[in-house]
Amino acid sequence: MAKYDSLLDLHFTALGDPTRRAILTRLARGEATVSELAAPHDMALPSFLGHLKKLEDAGLITSRKQGRIRTCTLSPDAFLPVQDWLSEQREIWNGRLDRLDTYVTRLMKEKQNGTRPED
Repeated sequence: MAKYDSLLDLHFTALGDPTRRAILTRLARGEATVSELAAPHDMALPSFLGHLKKLEDAGLITSRKQGRIRTCTLSPDAFLPVQDWLSEQREIWNGRLDRLDTYVTRLMKEKQNGTRPED
């Protein structure tokens, strides 16, 4: 887990903004130029470029420049550290809920059998 900590911080920071999530959603359909990505957002280009920089810093997107046109692409496997972390958390909570279910079921059986004192 420790190997992902700083990367997870960057990922969750990048994912914490609706503009950046919208950019990722758009890039999931395929690469796009900065102009195409910026068009639906009502903000100054420098502000929009700041969002792209955060996504690139987090490793979620890559860009290449050809002439005056910069094209962005979703990074392959970029979400694996986030998915791995979320899977670990899901397993922890599922285990806790399973143990709680087992405990409550046991208490109910003991109460039905009269082996458990009344509460």
